[in-house]
Amino acid sequence: MSVVEEINQPDVANAGSGVVVRFAGDSGDGMQLTGNNFTEATAIYGNDLATFPDFPAEIRAPAGATFGVSAFQIYFGSEDVTTAGDDVDVLIAMNPAALITNLKELVPGGLIIADADAFTAKNLARAGYKDNPLEDGSLDAFRLISIGITKRVVDTVKPFGLSHKFAVRCKNMWTLGLTMWLFDRSRDAAIDGLRTKFASKPDIAEANVAAINAGHAYGETAELPTGVEVYKVPAASVKPGLYRNTTGTESLSYGIIAGGQLANVPILFASYPITPASGLLHTLSGQKQFDVMTFQAEDEIAAVCAAIGASFAGSLGVTSSSGPGISLKAEAISLACATELPLLIVNTQRGGPSTGLPTKTEQSDLYQSVFGRHGDTSLPVIAAKDSVDCFDVAIEAIRIATKYRTPVILLSDGYIANASEPWFVPDINDYTPFPVEFEAEPEGFSPVNRDPETLARVWAKPGTPGMEHRIGGIEKDAVTGDISYDSENHQKMTDIRKAKIDGIARDIPLQDIAMGSEKGAVAVVGWGSTYGSIHQGVKRCRQDGMEVSHIHIRHMWPLPANLGELLSGYEKVLVPEMNTGQLVKILRAEYMIDAKGYSKVNGQPFKIREIENEIKALAEVVK
Repeated sequence: MSVVEEINQPDVANAGSGVVVRFAGDSGDGMQLTGNNFTEATAIYGNDLATFPDFPAEIRAPAGATFGVSAFQIYFGSEDVTTAGDDVDVLIAMNPAALITNLKELVPGGLIIADADAFTAKNLARAGYKDNPLEDGSLDAFRLISIGITKRVVDTVKPFGLSHKFAVRCKNMWTLGLTMWLFDRSRDAAIDGLRTKFASKPDIAEANVAAINAGHAYGETAELPTGVEVYKVPAASVKPGLYRNTTGTESLSYGIIAGGQLANVPILFASYPITPASGLLHTLSGQKQFDVMTFQAEDEIAAVCAAIGASFAGSLGVTSSSGPGISLKAEAISLACATELPLLIVNTQRGGPSTGLPTKTEQSDLYQSVFGRHGDTSLPVIAAKDSVDCFDVAIEAIRIATKYRTPVILLSDGYIANASEPWFVPDINDYTPFPVEFEAEPEGFSPVNRDPETLARVWAKPGTPGMEHRIGGIEKDAVTGDISYDSENHQKMTDIRKAKIDGIARDIPLQDIAMGSEKGAVAVVGWGSTYGSIHQGVKRCRQDGMEVSHIHIRHMWPLPANLGELLSGYEKVLVPEMNTGQLVKILRAEYMIDAKGYSKVNGQPFKIREIENEIKALAEVVK
């Protein structure tokens, strides 16, 4: 659910704190919907925010099972928010499984809101509890609100004639209402959204509205435990303008649309459903008015081949998947490299190998993206740093693909795709168009004619009089484009294709410093969704007087032209990655620097304190 809101606030410093809230329950308890509604209300309120939806891998795990817990975390505050937060301040636990799997993340003295009706003997045993933690004193280190939510909800919605099954499903909205009261949020957007969503089922709509209002009223009237009161988190001081709450999937979809418009080419988005990449197909399928056609293929190979065919015909082919699907597409991606056609491949990374962790985040496909094809088949790789950045990264990827006639891999991940944050909606008129120029001169035409500066092959629409041609995966003569088995010609063509990709380094921005100075004791180098945690970790260390800088790489291949020189200005280089150390090895190989890797592969994003502790440990070595 998205929100567009005009924010007009004075440009002044606004001190305040932040709060981390996590909703957790069974995958059927509606925690993602609850979290999205609370996020929307928080965005309207004016807080800066970041979210982390954490899904179970099973479509519908057994009720009460710990491996079926679905969670939604939001960190919001009045200052710079770039991650979904570290420790949880408020935990809403809809059953024992949700409590036991998330309690370790709750700060001492944190608030627990629990549905006491769900803590039955069966559910307690399934979660691994011998005794009821709501009653045995084991939660004394926290503030506890134990409420019989299920019974209250059933009583609340009784006038609407719902079955017990549908009545119980309203308990997430009751919890939402209580949380809205706790943080002084408006219920209006959530109520309007329910009435719109269930316009054809008014009884269900009004039952859910009644549940929200009842939860809110409980907070207003109940005698809650001492120390539980309304949290006051001031609105953030932000640039005035039009804002939208967006996920990485939405931002990336709109970036693909914008890139097609700026290049003045139609888009064919051909894909096969796979978690967590399927959202792009869902979003783009409703954007036909922007000259975007979507095609759900029968498998991954068919999808990428359809996209290549679209590019051959004069559109821009785009395909997407996650790691396992990218593996299946690999041969066809090499075909696109050999035919030198523009193609955008979006890889929304997830835990691996094989099927791995379909709903968990990871960034372990860097090797696959840079090196993962047969033969010497190089192509550009670009990575988004957060949900909002996906928009600009998609445009940049399309610019490179169309200008250099090459496939481009765009790396996102499960965290970026599903997380949301406020987005200052850009004006498309502020972007420089890069319209594609198709070959229009038949005289002297050859499909392997090249731009002398970029080395890009000409792009001619098949069937154009005088420019009929064939291309394919078998090596081509460098002059005529005919099939060639000559060894010297293959050497020449391989060198040309490599030089074309290497030359892109001259056409991308020089590497900048995200925070800090160009020389110093420690540089923390990141890529992809580690940006937020690294940014905050470096910020905290700098506030403690440490000499540390943050460098975040967008263009993963070819690397920015000045990166090696920049890294040589630091005594120590730290590279945190959600893999076993892929970028760190590339940096060592390319620049012969003694970079230190810091790996995490548990399906969860880095916490700020993890980065902070690692920086401090490395800084001690420098001393």
